[in-house]
Amino acid sequence: MSGHNKWSTIKHKKGAADAKRGKIFTKIIKEITVAAKLGGGDPDGNPRLRTAIDKAKGENMPKDNVERAIKKGVGGLEGTTYEETTYEGYGPGGTAVLVEVMTDNRNRTVSEVRSIFTKCNGNMGESGCVSWLFDKKGLLVFPKSIDFDKLFEASIEAGADDVTDEEEQYEVLTDPTAFHLVKTALEAAGFKAESAEITMIPQTMVKLDGKNAENMLKLMDRMEDNDDVQNVYANFDISEEEMEKMM
Repeated sequence: MSGHNKWSTIKHKKGAADAKRGKIFTKIIKEITVAAKLGGGDPDGNPRLRTAIDKAKGENMPKDNVERAIKKGVGGLEGTTYEETTYEGYGPGGTAVLVEVMTDNRNRTVSEVRSIFTKCNGNMGESGCVSWLFDKKGLLVFPKSIDFDKLFEASIEAGADDVTDEEEQYEVLTDPTAFHLVKTALEAAGFKAESAEITMIPQTMVKLDGKNAENMLKLMDRMEDNDDVQNVYANFDISEEEMEKMM
């Protein structure tokens, strides 16, 4: 199981996804607010906002919550101002970890993030220490029940960079600027993604087992549990056999 997009699968296997639904809503509302503030409240002219709204719909977030977050972002409602930043560091076994945050108190957040790294046998690094190991990409995930050859043909025709057959799913990778075009074209061709997001894909993977694997999952879990953390990316690879030992 590789860290770039299988973390969600691990969470489902651990039964943690539903328990954190409230936190997911909070993070999406933050993203919608900041996206609207930076790029305006019209999703047709603001790709980042459109992605956030699609994510909200995927989590069945009430429409009122979405509209309120957009209003807040464009200045229609008073509220907290969030600052965006990314922290970098090393996880167990020398893994590379990127932590994207939105915070109203940078001092509090950096202290909490550093503490999570330390407690999970990792350490926080300088800006730029591991970000060069990741590429920003659009990622669409499809179930194995669909026809791979048809998906491949439609994806390449729509402008995707690559289509791969993974263990549990098919994955379509795009340039971030082509993400919405590819997604829309595939939907029009009858292919609905199970998940669609702009993400960070690691160039190399680090295999983990035993205590390192256990600490890595603990680190990912604690980072995601932090209210200021929006996204966590890491280049760990944990085998199915190792996962079964830890479940």
